[in-house]
Formats: sequence, C-alpha cells, structure tokens
Amino acid sequence: MGELIELTHHSLVQHHVPDTGEFVPLLHVVPSKNDQERLLVISPELADVLATVLQRVRTEDGSVPLVAVYGDDRVWSPPMPLLFQRPMGVETVPLGKQSVESLVASAAARTSLRDAQGEPLRFAPHDFRRIFATEAIMNGMPPHIAQLLLGHKDINVTMSYKAVYPEESISAHRAFLARRRGLRPGEEYRSPTDEEWDDFLGHFQRRRLELGECGRAYGTSCVHEHSCIRCSLLRVDPAQRPRLESIRRNLAERIAEAEREGWTGEAEGLRASLSAAIAKLQQLDARAARRTTIVDLGVPAYRDIAGCITAASEDQP
Repeated sequence: MGELIELTHHSLVQHHVPDTGEFVPLLHVVPSKNDQERLLVISPELADVLATVLQRVRTEDGSVPLVAVYGDDRVWSPPMPLLFQRPMGVETVPLGKQSVESLVASAAARTSLRDAQGEPLRFAPHDFRRIFATEAIMNGMPPHIAQLLLGHKDINVTMSYKAVYPEESISAHRAFLARRRGLRPGEEYRSPTDEEWDDFLGHFQRRRLELGECGRAYGTSCVHEHSCIRCSLLRVDPAQRPRLESIRRNLAERIAEAEREGWTGEAEGLRASLSAAIAKLQQLDARAARRTTIVDLGVPAYRDIAGCITAASEDQP
C-alpha cells in the first residue's frame, strides 16, 4: 500500500508505439517494494480512474498541491504532487494507510457481500494485490512475468499469492504445482529476457481491432473465431461509434435480403450479430452517461466535517 499512497501525477506516463501510433498507458512505481522501481502496463479503465483522481486534486490554476508523505522507510519525502491527498483545515495532507484501509472497509460494507458462512466480506488493501496475482496467473500470465510486475525477488512468493481456499485445496494445489515444476524446464522460472518482455508488450498492439480493442488475456488465443461484434471481450472505441452504427444498418439490410430470399439460417445468424451490435451501442451510451456522473470517493473535505466538529465541541462540558 505504500506504493499506492506515494503515486504522483508524474507516475502516469504513456508509451508511444511507433508502428501503430498507439499510446499505451503505463504506471511508474517508485522504488518501494524491494527498493526496485517498475514501469507497469495498465488497462485503459485504470488509466481513466487515475486521470479522474488527478483531475479532482488539481487546484483552480490546474496545478497539483505539493505534500510530503511518511514512507515505508520511515522518512518524510520531499513535497510531491501526490495523487491521493485531501484538504484538512487550511492545509493539504496525503491520504494515509489507515484512511485507505477505512475507505476500503467502508466500500466493502456498502456492497452487503457475504462469505460462505454468511459473514460480511472484509478486504484489506493488500488483498487486491493477491487477487491480481491469482487472476493473472490463472488466466495464463507466465509466473516470471507476474513476479516482475509484483516486484518479488523469489518466484515462490509470487506463487503463494492465492485467493483464500479451504486448506485441503491449497495443499493439493501446491503439491500439484511442485510436481508440475519438477517436470518443466527450469528456465520457465527465471527473469524474462528482453525478447519475452517485448512480446508481452506487443500483446497490446495485436489486440487492436476495427471497432476498438480486444480484452483477452495475455497468451490466450481468440476463442470466438474472430467474430468480434458478438464477443463480450470487445471494448468498443467511442470514436468508432459511426462505424458501429453503419454495421448495424448494414446488418438490418442483410437480414431483410435474407428473409426475401428465404435464407433462414443466414437470417438467424445475422440477427444474432445485430443484437450484439445494438448491445455494444448501448454499452457506449452507458459509458458516456457514467463519465458525466460525479462519484463520491468517500474522502470528506474540511468544509464537510467542520460543522460536526463544532457541534461536538459545544456538547462537551
């Protein structure tokens, strides 16, 4: 969590791909975990969230206030334009670990989610790091790539980042991994080469599609035989809305032609594609509506709590 609260607006960078002209969003993590700095490829959704946070902390003149943070090394940093900060009284202070833990706990409580025993689910910020590792490895990311992203020196630490399962499931799974590793070449559990890392980054270039971007995980092939319009992993670029509307009109015309000619099977397949195109347009509308909606991040400003503090002090003898 120390890496999170030390993020600044300089942590958001972009990599320009010369071949395609695409900008890949990156997150620069300052040395904290094992004293290593890292540059991580992040999803457009996360980049959008961080950009929204940045916009909210800017002052009227567009600058980001400079605040100091007490880091994991127990040393105050120089004033930095931190992403996670809030006004308190007449000054601006960084969001501390306890505040982050409190916000996460409050958000989890509002979901009303419960575990198998019926107890409310509780999350700590570090749990999301484990969730990421679990999802990434289960979806095909090579363990040594996940190790590099997480900043672990030992790959066994990376492989221990698992969701909470019954003890027998954990033991059985670890025994299975130990057997599999014994059969696999040792080079699979090493630091990635430059070529492997370039291939990992190139995955994001190969996901570019006519209507947007494919959201499939690294190392996985297309399971829908490139029928992108029907695929739930297609993330449509809002700029391609006119193209999507043109496809919808074309599908409607082809359905009418198929019905005239008696091509029943063809018409049925086209109707499925038409329904998918309409659903994609509705998703674009919903996304645009969310962008215009203000979301409460749960961080109170001084003006929000001043009245409560005054009332409490007046009640004291």
